Amino acid sequence: MIFNVDHISLKGSFFSNNLKRKVRFRLVAPPSFRNSDTRFPVLLMNDGQDFTALRLEHIITEAYRDKKLMPFLYVGLETDENRMKEYGTSGIADYKGRGDKADLYSLFVTEEFIPFLKKEFRASSHKEEWVFCGMSLGGLSAFDIVYNHPGLFGKAAVFSGSFWWRKKAYTRKDPEDRSRIVLDMVKEGDYSPHLSFWFMCGTHDEKADRNHNGVIDSIDDTMDLIKELQLKGYTYPGKISYVEIPGGKHDLPTWSGVFPLFLKWAFPKKISSAVDQ
Repeated sequence: MIFNVDHISLKGSFFSNNLKRKVRFRLVAPPSFRNSDTRFPVLLMNDGQDFTALRLEHIITEAYRDKKLMPFLYVGLETDENRMKEYGTSGIADYKGRGDKADLYSLFVTEEFIPFLKKEFRASSHKEEWVFCGMSLGGLSAFDIVYNHPGLFGKAAVFSGSFWWRKKAYTRKDPEDRSRIVLDMVKEGDYSPHLSFWFMCGTHDEKADRNHNGVIDSIDDTMDLIKELQLKGYTYPGKISYVEIPGGKHDLPTWSGVFPLFLKWAFPKKISSAVDQ
């Protein structure tokens, strides 16, 4: 019997000692995974419960057929009622106490789950071949973990990121708005030359414009983060990519629509470099 395999998929759970709960995940692998002994690049994604709503089965299958892209493993980490506690910035909750378990989530990802993937699923041992992405608050979490663990990742991608996350309530008496946590996190962090960043915003992500400059907050926050990364040494364009979707909203259809473009950035096939053995 002759048949074609579009992709290989499984769902499972992993008990985290740090989070004291089971974390459900979905793994999708290319057809070549069955008969290969090589290790594969990895796309890790927060909010993996949105896999179906984002149409990722179709999008990833099409990516596997694209000869210009490297084959990769997709791993979506599902969240639950703990989302507002576990996503955020490690060690620094926002001014309302949200994200108070973000440090534990970071430990789960970096010290428990990544070693598990490397051991059980032939995930790449090269940091440059690990990409972490997320949407909204999940994007803030992905950026935080990648920026603070450059020894494990090569790229971070954020769709409509919650970069408004702040230490104290916004006030117009703070014109530079340094209460946004990611700005000082980047300023005080180390420069890692191998890291690359991909940001996306929609022009209709929201209507809020807290400083009344004619630019919605989500775009303002993202552009201010890009400026901070530039001051750290990352080039824009270059190490930093930014995509703005006219009419794009803070929703799953918008993020789904731009996901194929993101994958072209994340996993372009290397002309003279093979997947690590």
